[in-house]
Amino acid sequence: MSSTSHPAQGTLHAVHVLSTAAGAHVSSLAGGLVARGVEVTVCGPATTERDYAFTRSGARFLPLDIGRSTSTDAPAVGSLRAAFTGAAVVHAHGLRAGLLATLALGGRRTPLVVTWHGSDAPTDGGPILRWLERRAVRGAAVVLGVSSDLVDRARAHGARDVRLAPVAVPRPTARPPRPPADGERHRQKTRAEFGAVDRPLLLSVGRLEPGKGYHLLLDAAGHWAGLDPRPLIAIAGEGPERGALERRISAERLPVLLLGRRDDIPELLSAADLVVLPSRWEARALIAQEALHAGVPLVATAVGGTPELVGEAAALVPYGDAAALAGTITALLADPARRTALTAAGRAQAATWPTEDDTVAQVLSVYDELIQGR
Repeated sequence: MSSTSHPAQGTLHAVHVLSTAAGAHVSSLAGGLVARGVEVTVCGPATTERDYAFTRSGARFLPLDIGRSTSTDAPAVGSLRAAFTGAAVVHAHGLRAGLLATLALGGRRTPLVVTWHGSDAPTDGGPILRWLERRAVRGAAVVLGVSSDLVDRARAHGARDVRLAPVAVPRPTARPPRPPADGERHRQKTRAEFGAVDRPLLLSVGRLEPGKGYHLLLDAAGHWAGLDPRPLIAIAGEGPERGALERRISAERLPVLLLGRRDDIPELLSAADLVVLPSRWEARALIAQEALHAGVPLVATAVGGTPELVGEAAALVPYGDAAALAGTITALLADPARRTALTAAGRAQAATWPTEDDTVAQVLSVYDELIQGR
């Protein structure tokens, strides 16, 4: 832990637990809570502190070595049990974190809040996933679902108290504003880097894993063989599917670039003509929110919480229909007026979403309610 000091007597102490999901949200939430006088401890894998710098916001950080199965998590449960000492509330992010927190709390009366994020896709994961879902949500005093379908699923699993809590997209890192001419030069430089000066550039962002639908996106790219110029797809992210995607791209000579992990998503967004989100399921995809905030037209699969998130401000297609995905993208690229309309609609839709302050206020209200009810 970054500090061995303990919260001052009378100060609300909240312990947040995460596995590998929701780091950006937890960082934003921890900073907002600290700013309101809450003592915050974040428990998670060491890599999450490196990536999200919780201590920079004034939170403590306790690294946890979390295994791949509950049978290897005994040390993490022991560490959490010690970290929970003196906590007024425990807040777990994601189902795996929720289960670990439940096990660590045992019979303690400390209230547990579980936020169910989009990283835990409620697809047909078999009996083990369904068991994990039930244990995680039933162990919580309050479950906060980031989309309506997760709220419904938590209720179906027997959660005691479930509430809709759409989390805010964290503010992008502040960058000095560029004059319009400089911004356009930078945009063209980025497009030239990818070989997309005279062809449409499509951007997709996310971990390279089966649920993100990248093989469907490659299927769609195959439909553009007769187009001149062919759209170029740039995918930012890393993950276990990289090798399989690389082999398909090479074997089928597809116009797709795997960019790896990137920390310049705002710059990539400014260079893109469209953002594509081909996932099998999403709750509130960060890249969808970033695209609408930035005014970049979005094409996404109509799954999970995505229709609720974007409203009429994106072009939605059924999951699994590569021809529909390819056709929607092609039609949108050929229709500047429609893209302009989606840009305006996206920014208007983004203005309706909760801010980071709204999210912090809602969470703090839940904490106060649980603590006063003890």
